[in-house]
Amino acid sequence: MIPPTHPRYESLRIREMLAGGFEAGAVAAEGLMAHGRGEAFDYMLGEESTITAQRAAHAAAAALLLSAKPVISVNGNLAALCAADTVQLAEAAGCGLEVNLFYDDIRRRRVIAGMLRRKGAAEVLGTEEDRATLPGTDSPRRLVSARGILAADTVLVPLEDGDRAEALAAAGKRVIAIDLNPASRTARAAHITIVDNVVRVMPRLAQYCSQMTQYDEGSLRAVLGAFRNDTNLAESSRTMARNFGGGRHA
Repeated sequence: MIPPTHPRYESLRIREMLAGGFEAGAVAAEGLMAHGRGEAFDYMLGEESTITAQRAAHAAAAALLLSAKPVISVNGNLAALCAADTVQLAEAAGCGLEVNLFYDDIRRRRVIAGMLRRKGAAEVLGTEEDRATLPGTDSPRRLVSARGILAADTVLVPLEDGDRAEALAAAGKRVIAIDLNPASRTARAAHITIVDNVVRVMPRLAQYCSQMTQYDEGSLRAVLGAFRNDTNLAESSRTMARNFGGGRHA
């Protein structure tokens, strides 16, 4: 049991959640290693949601609400860390939910879908047989639901790999990424990149979408039109450089 007074309490709590997801069969061993890389970037970010990240999340919420068929792509790490927040966001923004894995396994897909359903998801795509192929990538992520990612106009891709982010963008879909590395291919391929930890982003996105359902279309388009991803990534990189140069300590 980690005492809440521990200076690294939140980081250690997240690690325990991922370890639990691994034991449950949702998280791949490789996903644990990927988390470690992301944690290092979060440390450089200051382990908090910057104003820049909040602006990007605001634009992302506008994009989701303006979309005719938005879909959230879910992998094991996201389900282990944010299943309830993911379902709440899907409800607030009218998004579909689809399980899509790089280290693909039908058993893992079913475990992840079960985690989402237990948090209230009415439908989870990605475990059925209507699978189609997304052109432009050879990874297992190319296998998508014909009713989900393939038909979507906007795809939220938390914890994503660059190949599919590029393929989604090339297919004419708006890509919203959550990525702690502002220099990654995912971050650069996306139309909106939220440089922040997914555990902070998902509840914020759900909150923003709930609040912004009261906006008219013109107001939503104004929020989205004011956003520039290149500026967003540059500001995020500068924040990391300042924190790293300042010598943050645990």
